[in-house]
Amino acid sequence: MFRLFAAGRLALFLLLTSGLLAASCRPATAADTPPKRELRGVWIATVENIDWPSARTLSPEQQRREYIRLLDAQQRNGINAVFVQVRPASDAFYQSSLEPWSKWLTGTQGKAPNPAYDPLPFLIEEAHARGMEFHAWFNPYRATMDTVTRRLAANHPYRQHPEWFIRFSGKLLYNPGLPEVRQYINRVILDVVSRYDIDGVHFDDYFYPYPEANQTIHDEDAFARFNPDNLKLADWRRQNVNLLIRDLHGSIQGTKRWVKFGISPFGVWRNQATDPNGSATKAFQGYDGLYADALEWVRQGWVDYLLPQLYWSSNFKVAQYPVLVEWWARNANGRHLYIGHGAYRMLESTKADTTWRNPRELPRQIRFNRTFPAEVGGSVFFSAKSLLANALHTTDSLRQNLFRYPALVPTMPWLDAVPPRPAQGLTLTAALPSNILTWQPAPAAADGDLAAYYVIYRFEDGETPTPNDPRRILTVVRPRTGGLLAYTDTAARIGHAYAYYLTAVDRLHNESRPVSVRSTGRPGEIILAQAPTETPAPPAPVATAPTPAAPAVVVPTPRPAASRPAASAGPVTKVKTKVKPKKKRGFFSRIFGGR
Repeated sequence: MFRLFAAGRLALFLLLTSGLLAASCRPATAADTPPKRELRGVWIATVENIDWPSARTLSPEQQRREYIRLLDAQQRNGINAVFVQVRPASDAFYQSSLEPWSKWLTGTQGKAPNPAYDPLPFLIEEAHARGMEFHAWFNPYRATMDTVTRRLAANHPYRQHPEWFIRFSGKLLYNPGLPEVRQYINRVILDVVSRYDIDGVHFDDYFYPYPEANQTIHDEDAFARFNPDNLKLADWRRQNVNLLIRDLHGSIQGTKRWVKFGISPFGVWRNQATDPNGSATKAFQGYDGLYADALEWVRQGWVDYLLPQLYWSSNFKVAQYPVLVEWWARNANGRHLYIGHGAYRMLESTKADTTWRNPRELPRQIRFNRTFPAEVGGSVFFSAKSLLANALHTTDSLRQNLFRYPALVPTMPWLDAVPPRPAQGLTLTAALPSNILTWQPAPAAADGDLAAYYVIYRFEDGETPTPNDPRRILTVVRPRTGGLLAYTDTAARIGHAYAYYLTAVDRLHNESRPVSVRSTGRPGEIILAQAPTETPAPPAPVATAPTPAAPAVVVPTPRPAASRPAASAGPVTKVKTKVKPKKKRGFFSRIFGGR
């Protein structure tokens, strides 16, 4: 039954993409408009200097300039969230009393930046200044990239607790089966949550290590000592991961209720041949291979979003993109679902998945996501430098088409459903050749939240103003400490009348009722705002949050198919681009990437 259903979805996907060329010939309509609520993110990997900083030898000033250029470029790409790797291997891209400075920041593990500075406040502030969420990305279990312990800094945890670690495939890993390891990882992450103004805590797919030939995870002692339920080894390992996820979720919420917690699991939970609730795929399985039960995390409400890594194309037979999007959409269980895209695949010359050589592939993946408006809330790209490369002119497609209008991050009503109060004292001053808007902040809302940023909409004379149309978003203004709340509309045409809407938005993206002001087009006029309209901007559709429970080893019940309206495709430009071949890597690295 599911095979036929998935095949039907795939047929619809191919039908959708076959119309792209024809769609590019007609003018844009409201149906082509990107959604107003959509997370658009990039991973910024620091391990091995993949994205930032580009080298271990950069000075702090060079690091800052490089990061600013990176964010400026991503802002032009329409990105509104960054996932920055702050703890790649039990080391720190921030001032820490628990772990050493990262060698990928300063060249030597444990060596502080010179001149001294803490990079993390700077990274966060620059992201916020561009209207981007900042998710601090942690690798919970990876401790080193090799087993040469003499190179470890004096304050590396291995120096104090070598019994916490296992050796596997030339690396040191924390032993997930030890309660003291879980407590320590929780402590490290809460240290960042409590001291820094992050928006989210993020894990990727690395839990227990990916299997390798002739390699064994030696956790026999922990299995014998810490298995009170007498679980089988695989179930016990999954329970260890579940305990970490459950406890960390509770700790984060008890420290800062607005900080999100999300995970980017491997793209296949289980195959249908293994489990009737699995996907119609024939790929590696995260549930069995990494002991990561992503469905249990959302069912228990331990994560606020899942971000599965679907790094395969629509034609990759063992794991087809549309099949997996539909499967994850059915199993998100009321939590946010974002899709991880393998943008780096367009820079490869692999023969395993040649569809990535087609410049239409990534744009049609995004369009396919949008055919699940109630389930799929956005896209995140691995990695940041892949978008900067503009492979196959795909980044141009984002800027000029798919992400051409700003988008607000979807709300999470299980964390906060109370909008901020509308701004006060909105005033328009027509000072040729521009219109100047000024306003004052409102008192805190009932939950104590103030506005984190403001959205300004502009409408032509004769249009019906509504805060639900992203095409009319003029700008997003994030206030700076001590700064004036103002915006100068230099694009306003002399002699033209406009209506402006201003909404206040809190840090979890709940939007207030708009306050409005209308100009007449006459120079020199000063106009005060009208009372707030009673029509609030609707939040993104979400389901009721699940009720947390104790971790368990369970199999989810099948979910009904995700519903979606007919899709409308936008224009795509066909471009021929040569890609230089890269050095051949291992199988998992070629297919799934490394970070």
